[in-house]
Amino acid sequence: MFRFARILAKAALIFVVVTVAWVGLYRFVPVPFTWTMAGDLLGGRSVTKQWMPLSEMDPDMPRAAIAGEDARFCEHHGFDWKGIASAAYSNARGKRLRGGSTISQQTAKNVFLFQRGGYVRKAFEAYFTVLIETLWGKRRIMEVYLNVAETGIGTYGADAAAIRYFNHDASRLSPTEAGRIAAVLPLPKKRAATDPHGFVRRHGNALARYVGMVRRGGLDTCLK
Repeated sequence: MFRFARILAKAALIFVVVTVAWVGLYRFVPVPFTWTMAGDLLGGRSVTKQWMPLSEMDPDMPRAAIAGEDARFCEHHGFDWKGIASAAYSNARGKRLRGGSTISQQTAKNVFLFQRGGYVRKAFEAYFTVLIETLWGKRRIMEVYLNVAETGIGTYGADAAAIRYFNHDASRLSPTEAGRIAAVLPLPKKRAATDPHGFVRRHGNALARYVGMVRRGGLDTCLK
């Protein structure tokens, strides 16, 4: 029993050292690939991605992401407990299932983990969320998120999305364009930012209006 405990402790130490080094590396190096991208390739789809530093990206893009995905991004430390409680309450009442994941949690999942896996994956997601909040900080988290998040079938990142949908890069986006890219994020395989009708247009236009609220309300101060 004592030997088993030593082996377990050694394995845990190796896991911590390797994952901390992995996260630390991505603090400075662009994320080259994710498991989701690998899934696309295995499924016979091509992958389009283009890394763009946050400093070069139109500031309305992260503002739209905050408006659509995580309004308390600059306030929490990786977990929005109010949002989690609200989602749990809504789900318990039998309403449309909602998630309570923050941008930090989504980034941890997108970069280091598979999309599926239930509670086991969620546990690892929480672990990596703590690591990136500690080692990266908010600006880097947003930068990575907007470069690895799926923004269409086989399309990853805001810059690749801007080129695909609007024929120009993400260094110059109108609030409407940024809002429509952000509207695709929750269901990228079922939505397109150029869809002239339906949810993407309605929600994207709403997010375009909220972009100004994010700016005026200082909800993006942690990115400056």
